[in-house]
Amino acid sequence: MSIPAYPEPALTSTNRPLIEGWRRGELMLQRCSACSEIIFFPRELCPRCWSSELTWERSSGKGMVVSFSRVYSHVTEPFVVESPTVLAEIALTDGGVLLARVITTEPEAMQSGIGVELVPMPEAARYPLPTFRPIV
Repeated sequence: MSIPAYPEPALTSTNRPLIEGWRRGELMLQRCSACSEIIFFPRELCPRCWSSELTWERSSGKGMVVSFSRVYSHVTEPFVVESPTVLAEIALTDGGVLLARVITTEPEAMQSGIGVELVPMPEAARYPLPTFRPIV
């Protein structure tokens, strides 16, 4: 069975470096030049100090699952075909926290504290936003 394509995120001037980086297989994060806060999701102002002096940097793409949820019920393709899916809060080793999908063949084995890494290209090309997998 073929899996339908995911909806594409709307490309804006604020999220363009994130989306274009992901298309290259990189996780790009913002850093506030004023307070050094790592920022995800892309914004125009730092949520910590309200500075607009934000730069982009490449993340290692490695982190740890802080918390997660297994999602069993979907109404939108292609998620129905891939159910259950795992959505996790991930603390990145180089700073910052984000909410992202974790691709795993064993969603029931997911637990807090598991190390994860960015899904590499070309496998990642089918996912429109940064996606992770357990480190084995």
